[in-house]
Amino acid sequence: MMFGTEIKICGLSRIEDVVAVNRFGAEYAGFVFYKKSKRYVDPYKAGELIEFLRSDIKSVGVFLDEPLDNVISAARISGVEMVQLHGHESEEYIEYVRRTLERPVIKAFKADEEGALERAKKTCADYIMIDSGAGTGKKFDWNILNGFGRKFFLAGGLDPDSVGDAVSLLDPFAVDVSSGVETDGVKDEEKIEKFIKAVKHGGRYA
Repeated sequence: MMFGTEIKICGLSRIEDVVAVNRFGAEYAGFVFYKKSKRYVDPYKAGELIEFLRSDIKSVGVFLDEPLDNVISAARISGVEMVQLHGHESEEYIEYVRRTLERPVIKAFKADEEGALERAKKTCADYIMIDSGAGTGKKFDWNILNGFGRKFFLAGGLDPDSVGDAVSLLDPFAVDVSSGVETDGVKDEEKIEKFIKAVKHGGRYA
């Protein structure tokens, strides 16, 4: 059985990461523009990496509570096709980014934050992401998303062993992974392959 869930591999920072994503075919590739992240890449470096990205894979710039001007500048310099906002950005902030860049926006919400799921349902962002936190790599209770009523990216604690169960349970629009496909903090081509196969083949990657 094939699932329609799409895949975002986030935190790419090396040409080897791009080669792996190109090879196995994710739908989205994320580049982190949050300077405190160990996966941070500057917009110029991201732009160079995006040049090597397959044309059918959408590049996503990830920001966290960044000044608006920085978001606009980094998105334009790097050439990312989408913007992901992972902090406490307001609806006005989201709309400004959408209107100014004319690119889709993904807004991330923390699953355990009070009122977050209701805000997620109502946001003007083009896409939403439900995460356990800002790159914590931890799972949350997926059952809270049963019958959620809006398409979403699922993130937080996913890896090649758990993502098949997540897809089977929730049938999310997309899944997002970063640390779950790393070894010692570096993207692992074998784990990327297993993760993508687990999504595409319902958890069977052997």
